[in-house]
Amino acid sequence: MPNICSSISSMGVMLNLLRDRLFSLQRLREAFRFMRGNMLVLSLTQLLGNFSRAMAFPYTSLYILALGGQAEQVGFITALSPLMGLVLFPIAGHITDNAGRVRIIAFSYYLSGSFLLLFVLAPTWQWIAVAMLLRGVMALQFPARSAMIADSLTPEERGTGVATMNTIAGTLSIVAPYVAGKIVESYGPNWGVRVLYAVMLILYISSGFITQRYLQETAVNTDRRIDVAALRQSFVDAYGGLWDLLRSVPPVVLALTGVIILCFMTNGITSAFWVVYAVEKTGLSPVTWGLILLLETLARNVLFIPGGILVDRLGRAVALGTALVLALLAMPLFVLVSGFVGVLLVRLLLILAQVLLIPASIALMADTIPRRIRGRVMAATGQGGVMLGAAGGGTGGPGTGYLITIPLMLSSVAGGYLYALNPAYPWYVAAGLMLLAIGVTVGFIRDVQRAET
Repeated sequence: MPNICSSISSMGVMLNLLRDRLFSLQRLREAFRFMRGNMLVLSLTQLLGNFSRAMAFPYTSLYILALGGQAEQVGFITALSPLMGLVLFPIAGHITDNAGRVRIIAFSYYLSGSFLLLFVLAPTWQWIAVAMLLRGVMALQFPARSAMIADSLTPEERGTGVATMNTIAGTLSIVAPYVAGKIVESYGPNWGVRVLYAVMLILYISSGFITQRYLQETAVNTDRRIDVAALRQSFVDAYGGLWDLLRSVPPVVLALTGVIILCFMTNGITSAFWVVYAVEKTGLSPVTWGLILLLETLARNVLFIPGGILVDRLGRAVALGTALVLALLAMPLFVLVSGFVGVLLVRLLLILAQVLLIPASIALMADTIPRRIRGRVMAATGQGGVMLGAAGGGTGGPGTGYLITIPLMLSSVAGGYLYALNPAYPWYVAAGLMLLAIGVTVGFIRDVQRAET
């Protein structure tokens, strides 16, 4: 009898535990109910894109040097990447608001993927310059993706939603830099990086197919005809009507745009030279650098969702300011530390900044821009997110705007000359830009009382 009672009691405990577990799973499922449909498709395509970029971008600077380029050429080539945005962002914003998001996203994947063939076949660094310029057609999709993300999330979900999307999208990127470092070390920066860009080409074309097949349109006006005259007029209207457009947005958007520009300039100055400094000055091997990027990507994926939840609870402005302070500390420390552990700690400090800054700035941008003009405003100012400390020679997106393009290009060129003068200069200048961004944030950026839907 005691055994029977004991068994019944044990079964009761097990049933209670099972009920609690099921309840917990139900609450978790409810908390992340937004990760379906378009958000799931966007996360998947971003997953493939992030993986390929995390493979190739960190070692592109070494590829340029292997093809005969110097530090000045590295900065010049990096500056070419956003140039297309000056022409394409206004056009993309027009299409996004007037003809739908899906078609332009899929088209940008197909076209950009085709141009990646130039990276695979390049005989000299000049070819890389042309390829970097043409790869900028990826800018076509940024306003559309930004608008679709904002359309697909409620204001209460945006911080957590953006963070969750970035967590999913960064899963494969955890191992990408280390695997790429092994390839580069085995085959050299010349042939090894060619292989990495070939992988990127395949995954971009695949992402275009997935987008075209599964992404659902969210734009209101999808039946308007888009012809050459309309696109030309959209370019004229974008720049001619820029002043009126900026006057129609709240002041906090203008202040946030200033902070975003400063953050992108920081990336422009430093991004192409993280790996160069780590290999040439700190003495790390490509594989060791890849291991650091692996560990920081793992940390970013673990911390993105908690960071997004913190953004929703503490507020966008507080989270943004905290992220900028962390970045201010990290920039000069990179050239002062030595060895694997020191570099890793600096990079982890930047990860803490990223997991707060990206959801905070994207959510604040979505909170303050009316749906009817999101495409055009985000074409000008970008999505809002900035991956501070981007180490792959890219811009540190997830999306720029045509107002950001010129400052980003100038800072990228300046980064090459600064590195040639003194390898530590880019990070000291970056710290100064972060200090200025903190001042703008404290002085002008506040959370909105009523968020846009």
